[in-house]
Amino acid sequence: MKKIFKWLIRLILLFFATSIFSVIVYSFAPVFITPLMIIRSTEQVFDGKFPVMHKRWVPIEEISPYMIQAVVAGEDQNFLNHWGFDFKAMKKAYEYNKKGKKIRGGSTISQQTAKNVFLWPSRSYVRKVFEAYFTMLIEIFWSKERIMEVYLNVIETGDGYYGVEMAARKYFKKPAKKLTRSEAAAIAACLPNPRKYNPLKNSKFVTNRKNFILRYMNYMPKTLN
Repeated sequence: MKKIFKWLIRLILLFFATSIFSVIVYSFAPVFITPLMIIRSTEQVFDGKFPVMHKRWVPIEEISPYMIQAVVAGEDQNFLNHWGFDFKAMKKAYEYNKKGKKIRGGSTISQQTAKNVFLWPSRSYVRKVFEAYFTMLIEIFWSKERIMEVYLNVIETGDGYYGVEMAARKYFKKPAKKLTRSEAAAIAACLPNPRKYNPLKNSKFVTNRKNFILRYMNYMPKTLN
């Protein structure tokens, strides 16, 4: 039992050391691969498809300020004011989900970034615990601008597409830096399910969400400095 306990302690210490080291490294190094990208590629193989992974890392200076406004308006309006968790939004999501309707999330951009970079996609309590841990770490070691930069580069934006740079090139035939206000809002509107929704198709969901985002973009900052 003593040996097992010692190994358990060592594993816990190793986890903390490697996780903190990884967060520090990613505070300045590009994130080229994430667990979700690997999972999606594996799913494509099992579906008999050739795995595709369209992604291109770009610094935040090469992303339209409208894109920053759009994701803050649509995903996390209190992004600049919280330390990783928006408890009011989480409470609203909990109350909504109790009604038995379609599941609504209350995750912040920080939480989504922590999940996308370090974890796997699931709704388990175990993953939520790890998500909270990594969210606290990135809020400690990263600036808000860095969190946004990583988020905009790793989010899923289509089937086999990751990051707003590839979304801009796929849907609007231009780099992310040149996205207009309306185009940025259209991309952000599809983020809840980017493999289902298309910024160029005016479905009821995308149209309503895009209009919501455009309305609230007026109150969102274009920069995070």
